[in-house]
Amino acid sequence: MTQRRGTVVVTGVGRVRGIGAGIARGLAEDGWDLVLSHWTPYDDRLGLERGRDDPAEIVAQCRAIGSRVHTVEVDLAEPDAPAELVAAATAIGDVRGLVMAHCESVASSTLDTTLESWDRHFAVNARAVWLLIKAVAELLPEQPTTDVRARIVALTSDHTGHNLPYGASKGALDRIVVAAGVELGARGVRANVINPGPIDTGWMTDEIRTAGIARTPAGRLGTPSDTADLVRFLMSDAGGWINGQLLYSNGGFRTHS
Repeated sequence: MTQRRGTVVVTGVGRVRGIGAGIARGLAEDGWDLVLSHWTPYDDRLGLERGRDDPAEIVAQCRAIGSRVHTVEVDLAEPDAPAELVAAATAIGDVRGLVMAHCESVASSTLDTTLESWDRHFAVNARAVWLLIKAVAELLPEQPTTDVRARIVALTSDHTGHNLPYGASKGALDRIVVAAGVELGARGVRANVINPGPIDTGWMTDEIRTAGIARTPAGRLGTPSDTADLVRFLMSDAGGWINGQLLYSNGGFRTHS
């Protein structure tokens, strides 16, 4: 049986096809216990493929692997929600990791983005990231250490044109996480950002899928497992020397001209 390593909070785990679900399954295989968050109204609004109760199915999959798993439904746009989520996790076990796979993503452009949409994107994609990191860091001793006490990973994106509030708020996310790696490194925090490139979790049209494959030198689109593999490395002892980085795991998509 895999030795238990502590508890990881993973956000954005609402659909079986989602990246968050792939990450949760991978961390369960590595011996982590999990607190998974989702927000059903967001998944309802997107209308992407899912079953009758995807959060429950993901929990069942992770428990079958051997992980202790709890799920929390929470709207991370609410200012108190990040602290409440981390507090719920501490009641279950020693929080040693945070993986932020949640997002607000509603496409709009410079001329048609509303103030409400702009504010919600930044509340979910930027402010909640800061507050989640803050809540986890406040659990750690203040004494400096060279040991790794907590591992933090967030997912980002390069998509900006005609997806302005999403792209702008993801840019803010990048800086928040990198700052955490710098400011909290002496406390034992390792914080990094992953850009997974285009991954078809049910949102792609045939046209987008074909274009994505054509622009990826590896010859295929990424999968949730591809992203989970890098998250699992960063959460492992072998990944403890990586800190404050924006990492691309995309089959060469970004570098292809």
